[in-house]
Amino acid sequence: MAASALDDDQELDTTGALARAFLAERERWPLWIPVGLGLGIALYFSLTIEPPPYAGAAAVVVSALTAVAARRRLGWLVAAMAMLAVSAGFTAAQLRGALVDAPILVKEMRAVGVSGRVVANEIRGAGQRLVIDHPRIEGLDPAATPERLRITLRGGREERIPPGRWLSLRATLSPPSGPAAPGAFDFARHAYFKRLGGYGFAYGRARLIDPPGEVGGGGWTIALGRFRQAVTQRIRAGLGGEAGAVAAALLTGERGAISKPTLAAIRDAGLAHLLAISGLHMGLFAGIVFFAMRAALALWEPVALRHAIKKWAAGAALAGMAFYLFLSGATIPTQRAFLMGALVIAAVMLDRTAISMRSVALAAVAVLLVQPESLLGPSFQMSFAAVVALVAVFEEVNERVSKSDAAYHWSNRLRRYFIGLSVMTVIANLATGPFALYSFNRFAVYGLAANLIAVPLTALWIMPWGMAALLLMPVGLEALALAPMGWGIDGLIAVAQGVAAWSGAVKLLPAMPMLGLAAAAGGGLWLCLWRGKWRWAGAPVFALALASPALNPSPDLLIDGAGKLFAVRMASGELALSSRRAARFAGGIWLRRNGQRESAPWPGPDGDRLRCDGAGCILRAGGKMVALVNDGRALADDCREAAIVFSTIPVRNACPSASLVIDRFDLWRNGAHALYFDDGGGVRVESVGAIRGSRPWSPGR
Repeated sequence: MAASALDDDQELDTTGALARAFLAERERWPLWIPVGLGLGIALYFSLTIEPPPYAGAAAVVVSALTAVAARRRLGWLVAAMAMLAVSAGFTAAQLRGALVDAPILVKEMRAVGVSGRVVANEIRGAGQRLVIDHPRIEGLDPAATPERLRITLRGGREERIPPGRWLSLRATLSPPSGPAAPGAFDFARHAYFKRLGGYGFAYGRARLIDPPGEVGGGGWTIALGRFRQAVTQRIRAGLGGEAGAVAAALLTGERGAISKPTLAAIRDAGLAHLLAISGLHMGLFAGIVFFAMRAALALWEPVALRHAIKKWAAGAALAGMAFYLFLSGATIPTQRAFLMGALVIAAVMLDRTAISMRSVALAAVAVLLVQPESLLGPSFQMSFAAVVALVAVFEEVNERVSKSDAAYHWSNRLRRYFIGLSVMTVIANLATGPFALYSFNRFAVYGLAANLIAVPLTALWIMPWGMAALLLMPVGLEALALAPMGWGIDGLIAVAQGVAAWSGAVKLLPAMPMLGLAAAAGGGLWLCLWRGKWRWAGAPVFALALASPALNPSPDLLIDGAGKLFAVRMASGELALSSRRAARFAGGIWLRRNGQRESAPWPGPDGDRLRCDGAGCILRAGGKMVALVNDGRALADDCREAAIVFSTIPVRNACPSASLVIDRFDLWRNGAHALYFDDGGGVRVESVGAIRGSRPWSPGR
């Protein structure tokens, strides 16, 4: 009895200590509002059926009324406010889904006539990738016609078509594709929120036509698209080759012209973040405008003595950031960087603390409420993860480091700069690592070494000359600045190629499970958003999440939704693909998610495990015989002998020996399938359709 009482006292003491720690950080409570919004958004997208239209609004009302009723009881009030944030996130996602709802192609359409207006055009290799709105598709009812299509023009003979022009062409169109494997990226969902109801490729040349008189709208979007395209063309005309393509990516956000080898080298060296216009670029742009304007105003004595020129310069920097935001295409990292920069500038103008976690939270709230679907993309995840971690470290270090920087010699300042850059790179890579593993299954081993050279080169040379080129462009003198910018870009590419060529520069890792990603996000947020000692409880959770790929079982058997490709896990643990030509996109994703570069031999040395002939293959796994059928002549025998039948053709009769039959119709309805075998003879089946459910972007067949 005494021991029981002691345990109760210890439990009360622990509970009281947690409550005191929570109350001591009441000023940090608002930082969890975007976390609540994110949980609500994640809940909406995790459903396999579309909720009733009133579900989100009803939850918001109930949570708000509960908060009002519990306003005198702190614990209940905090819980109600947390539920209100979750409900608001769910409602924002549901409302966004309803606002972007538009028709989606239901089947492939071959060589059909298509006409429409170009709203975006990006160079892709030797071709162009067009986004077309107001499309008209031959043989398709207008009510079933998507609002937008994405069509690729092949070959380099076409002149680049500017936004706003109407065209006619023949193309093969397909519905947006679903995930290549259960749990993989869902392009159809991504396309749905961009109102892309179909994509494809054109035959021959496009023909420009006159616009229909009744179609209007999109004026500012078209004008902005034309302006971006004109700037991009001026940059590439003044600075050709790879340097011109990279310069366009840094200034206008158009990366399609960068060759695949150069892009791969930049990615493998851990420098891909330099091509995604984000905080570094926006901060440099704003900083150069700010200091240049302040220096110019300081030379005007009457103004400098009578007015707050620092705040005037801050206003000019804000205008410059807005210009850069639209010039670069307003991607998610750019939006986040602009919002963060705008809050920093507002703090400068109001004489408040410029960098704080609250500004990060406000930026996250704005992005999540306007574009809730961005939560699911690596762009949002990685950009905010890096910023949250860096700001948390800044808050900690800012209280400890002396602010008397003027006492340091320039050599000490330089040393501190590179030390700070190294620390920032390590922190940013650590914070974004789980999200990179989940989305890309790769880790740049020598990223720190590459960034120590590439980031100062970009910040101190490339971007200032790029800004000078933009300023000189109206008078036609941009070549004066593009030439030295090109020298810096050549150096950047050389660094990327050199580091990427080092042995073991890239480590491919198996896919991280969703539970591991959630643990990494939760542990990282707990570690960064709180300030007390209890924050360190998030560190072991984050560390365990990094190890989760090793604990994530990989499928023993995969088949794509079109029935064109099988993959079998060999005794070595590697996947072997049944074809290196069929369904290459899906096969590449399967290999990457398994941490592989190349397929193992098919059927390979495991002759007892996998045997193949012209009609199909026999796999022995988990003590079972699995038939992989692609020819009807083998179906009858396999149905009498195999415990599991995977058939790329329809199975119209019963299979007496098979406890599980998956045929062409199942693949058509539910997409790619994955099977997991255990030593006890059990089989677990996952399919894309079962995970996605029936949602607006994945209508059931």
